[in-house]
Parts: sequence; C-alpha cells; structure tokens
Amino acid sequence: MIIDTHIHENKYSSDSFIDLKKAIDVAKLIGLDGICITNHDNNDLRNELGDYAKINGVLVIVGAEVLTHQGDILVFGLKDIPKEKIHAEELLRLVKKHKGVAIAAHPFRNNNRGLENHLQEVANLLDGVESFNGSTYSYDNLYAYAMATQLGLPSLGASDAHVIDKIGKYATKFYGNIRDDKDFIEAIKSKNFHPVMRRDGTFIDFDYSYEEILPKEKTINLKDK
Repeated sequence: MIIDTHIHENKYSSDSFIDLKKAIDVAKLIGLDGICITNHDNNDLRNELGDYAKINGVLVIVGAEVLTHQGDILVFGLKDIPKEKIHAEELLRLVKKHKGVAIAAHPFRNNNRGLENHLQEVANLLDGVESFNGSTYSYDNLYAYAMATQLGLPSLGASDAHVIDKIGKYATKFYGNIRDDKDFIEAIKSKNFHPVMRRDGTFIDFDYSYEEILPKEKTINLKDK
C-alpha cells in the first residue's frame, strides 16, 4: 500500500488550501491507497471523523503535527494533543504511553521547525523519520535520510501538502494490508516500509544507502547544521 503520511486540510489547518474531499479525490486519481491528515496542533478532525475512515476507496488516517520546543513531530494514536508547547522528549514519552507512534517531521528543513540536532537526542523514542518531505529542499531531505540511516531509524516519504498539487510528491510504501489506524500504527512499528517518490505518474522506490546519496567526503556531523 502507498500512503502519503503528511497532509494538511483547510478546515483545521489555517495555512492549508486543501479541501479534504478534494484531497481524497486527487489521492485516488494518482494511485494512493491512503492519506494521513496531520493538522497543526489539534485533534479537531479526529473528533469529527474518528481515527480513520474509508472514503471513496481511500483510507484516511487522522493524526497531528505537533510543534514542540525542539521542532515538529507527527503523532498517531494520541488521544489528547497538549494544549501548551512542550519539549520533544515529553511529547514522545506521552505517545509511547498511549501506544501510538511518532515520526520526526522534516528534521532539517531551513525554517527552524525541524528537530535538527535534537534528532539524535530523542532517536530512541522515535518510530521513524520523515526523510523525504515534499516541501523541503532536496539536500535537506538527503541529509535527513543519511542521519536516519546512521541512527538506525526507518525513513518515510510524505508530501506535507498544503496545496492540492503537492499531494503524493513523496509517499511511503507499506508491505502488508492496512485497514485502519491500528494497522497503520503496527505497520510503522514493524518498520516494514520505505519512501517512494512520484515521477511521470508513477511511484518509484528509493533504494540506496546514505553512503550512495552523499559524497564520501561529506561526513554526517550534526554540528554542520
């Protein structure tokens, strides 16, 4: 199954221009099996739609993108989003307590909303890294992929779409059937997935190690960032 694991819709993310129904229609049109709606710092859509829904043949899983003091983290399975900004470690422990999963969103994006150096500090509490983000520069994506590999964390791909044309730019291919939010959480925990990119109307696998995507002389050093 191919799922775009990070999309914002305009009812509960004020910076998005995407209508949920339109997002589902586009997802189906381009061959996505599912989408994750991860609005900013709220569970409002979850309260309205539930943890998941199957709409027009597309699986819709509801999570959230939470801004911590260290950067943005995607969370799934967390019943209550903290009302105040908290530290990344505190959020991650809360997600673990509720048996959910957490993914570092665009960790090296140049807008000070990624975990950056803190990725290493909380790696043991993360379930994955959004290494390929459709709204992040390619170099920063590759750096994230390299760091995730170095830390032994699985990589995901996602569009982080706020406009309709971005949906599916990157996505994640899961091996196995995902029927609902519980299946999705277990699939993330299993690490049996990898990022894909959409090119010429087709989803193409990423299949290389970080040594192959960064020059050998470019060592991975968080102090460089």
